[in-house]
Amino acid sequence: MAGCVEGKVALVTGAASRLGEASARLLAQEGACVVLADINETLGRKVLTSNLRTLLHGSI
Repeated sequence: MAGCVEGKVALVTGAASRLGEASARLLAQEGACVVLADINETLGRKVLTSNLRTLLHGSI
């Protein structure tokens, strides 16, 4: 996936755990600007890092 998502914006739902979290981290590592979305705000905040800075809380 190297370079395929560079400079793109990705919205990852269910980003606070498991597959969603792994997907968000991989997309950020590959250069995408990632927006995390999850109903569990507490776990979502634990996923936030310097590369993953935006969390939408709620049901999408």
